[in-house]
Amino acid sequence: MEALHPFFLPVSKLAEIPFTGSKPEPTPETKHFWDGCKSGKLLLQRCPDTGRAYFPPRPFSPFTGNRAVAVFEASGRATLYSYVIHHREVPGFTPPYAIAVVELEEGPRMMTNIVECPQTPEALKLDMPLEVVFRPVDDSISLPLFRPLKEGA
Repeated sequence: MEALHPFFLPVSKLAEIPFTGSKPEPTPETKHFWDGCKSGKLLLQRCPDTGRAYFPPRPFSPFTGNRAVAVFEASGRATLYSYVIHHREVPGFTPPYAIAVVELEEGPRMMTNIVECPQTPEALKLDMPLEVVFRPVDDSISLPLFRPLKEGA
């Protein structure tokens, strides 16, 4: 019997597989984001002048340059904006796997992976509803990944 592809596994099971990919290194500007992920929260920043959310984290608004930005917890809901299915081996990933861009409910887009879903064009439908899940890497880092939104959620 062939082993189940890791991206089919629930994130709780995926967390049991040792992580062998590149680990993000938090900076003073991104520490709040990674601390949030470790706590199971997707934290974004908002421009105080426009009210618009943005990603990736930075110490100033990309819209106005204002440094009085606010951090808030995002809903964790998104839609699949774009993706490619990668078929080459890369440390930490078992091909094929989707390299995806999701559009968060709050507006920003972020690059991620889609899990708990076949890594095929038939399963990965643009605009499909998604929800964030977090994959622990070690004691300090958890990665935000997205899975298809569960029915009724």
